[in-house]
Amino acid sequence: MPSQKSSADKERLERIIAEAKRDRELKEKAYRERALKMFPPVCARCGREFAGKRLRELTVHHKDHNHDNNPADGSNWELLCIYCHDNEHTKYLDAEWHEAPKPGGEKEPPVTYRPFADLDALLKRKKTKSS
Repeated sequence: MPSQKSSADKERLERIIAEAKRDRELKEKAYRERALKMFPPVCARCGREFAGKRLRELTVHHKDHNHDNNPADGSNWELLCIYCHDNEHTKYLDAEWHEAPKPGGEKEPPVTYRPFADLDALLKRKKTKSS
């Protein structure tokens, strides 16, 4: 049987989480509306235009990936369609997963593995054995 304290703690935690979600949604709605007033309804990557019901497919992307950095001039924002936005974030996730430099960063290290380096020698050896 759960104690009254743990049930009260659980309710308090649920209330805090609900408030945080509500605050985040309000903040996102506010900067989204500001961005849609500042910029034309066009994806900054693919150039598709959005209007009417399709306007919901246009998202606000934070260039520095910091959702708390929302300058009044919109300099940290760009409007991206949901597909380009997913692609943008996937590039960074892939780079972290593969421990490669992030896009726009340093060059990748040179590839040192050469799977076909001695192929000609192997083929010549097979040819001489079969002759």
